[in-house]
Amino acid sequence: MITFAGSLGLNRRSFLRIGALGVGGFNLAHLLRAESAAGVGSSHKAIIHLHLDGGPPQMDLIDPKPDAPAEIRGPFAPIPTKLDGLQVTELLPKVAGIADRLVFLRSLVGAAGRHDAFQCQSGYDSKSLASIGGRPAMGCVVEKTLGPGPNDSPAFVDLMQGRPLARNSARPGFLGAPYKPFRPDISHLFKRELEEGMKGELARLGENHRDSLALVDGLNPERLDMRLRILERFDKVRAGLDNSGSMAAADSFTQRAASILTSGKVAEALDLSREDPRVLERFTPSEPVSGKQFGTAEGPLAVRKLLIARRLVEAGVRCVSLSLSDFDTHSDNFPRMRHLGPILDHALWALVTDLEERGMLDDVTILAWGEFGRTPKVNSKGGRDHWPQAAMGIMAGGGMNVGQVIGATDKTASTVTSRPIHYRDVLATLYHNLGIDSSVSTITDLSGRPRYLLDDAAPIRELVG
Repeated sequence: MITFAGSLGLNRRSFLRIGALGVGGFNLAHLLRAESAAGVGSSHKAIIHLHLDGGPPQMDLIDPKPDAPAEIRGPFAPIPTKLDGLQVTELLPKVAGIADRLVFLRSLVGAAGRHDAFQCQSGYDSKSLASIGGRPAMGCVVEKTLGPGPNDSPAFVDLMQGRPLARNSARPGFLGAPYKPFRPDISHLFKRELEEGMKGELARLGENHRDSLALVDGLNPERLDMRLRILERFDKVRAGLDNSGSMAAADSFTQRAASILTSGKVAEALDLSREDPRVLERFTPSEPVSGKQFGTAEGPLAVRKLLIARRLVEAGVRCVSLSLSDFDTHSDNFPRMRHLGPILDHALWALVTDLEERGMLDDVTILAWGEFGRTPKVNSKGGRDHWPQAAMGIMAGGGMNVGQVIGATDKTASTVTSRPIHYRDVLATLYHNLGIDSSVSTITDLSGRPRYLLDDAAPIRELVG
């Protein structure tokens, strides 16, 4: 039991209940409003990793095929962009307007075909090194190699929902539990209905699979007295923990949880009521929802996840993973994409322009991609099925050579015809942008054997050369 001044106590289980802010009630965010907000700008390198849950259809977004048969090209017209010769579909008008600040990957290969985010998080199939715990997600590697960020922030915050959450895609693998991500529960802010088959998977992961930033039940203003006095108590508790040596005796994840709880920076980042209303408006699509919102798909307010990601980076987090669902369009692909495409479009535009205005874009690498592409031919249900042979991605920032298209596919977007890029090459590029050479850097597995971060991979030369 860790006891705060007076009779207030938090046991280890409560300390690990750290995650998203509730609506209403008295929680850590309320206690920490007296602290100054994180300053504008960022001096540390970071990754914002947007997983397009389900696998986005490349030909309906960034690789249109207007000359293909109707059952392949679909109804979305190609539109010009700021890059000469590049077209995207009409679903991405805002992306088209900032194309000179983006990288369009049209030739991703090597997809494992598994329906989660693990390969996008690690570069590997989930079976790789499974006998010793499996490969760690990139954010967990960053936690191990670079350590916590400024302000005692965790190096890795995982905000993914849906399949990536239920299948524990951001897992630490052979690094073990001390390097697992800090995983706030944001389900009350961004509803993502799980498929029936995944509910059991998530339940089996247990309650500690997600964390809560709310203080232990029963802590209310009447019991805690004035807010500033509570803040003073937190400061004393933190000093007491450090001076007593009890923190050194605790396991490392509990230490991180205690640090996060007492610093308040992550709580602030997750509290959008602290954001400038004009900025919040930028991350709020004004266009009415169109198309068809599938039961597991998210609505326009999911764009605000990207705002939370930026705020977490400002708070010192090095790697933020989040998701946008549901691109698994086995049926009704076109009406569903008419709903999802504009959400993705607005999200990328808002994040890129926001980071640029804050002078953060060169330090923060943005990546949006999914676990595979989708079939060129539409099935009998009007859907597109899984297609590992060719996939897409969009990148920005990170000091990269942006404003270019890398790779190409054939006339039906089914086969890569030039410059194949493997998932591991993309991960190598992310490591490079963080200052980590994945070709020489190693981490030690549980048997004591050093392992290279990535085998047979190199940063994309067009982006970092």
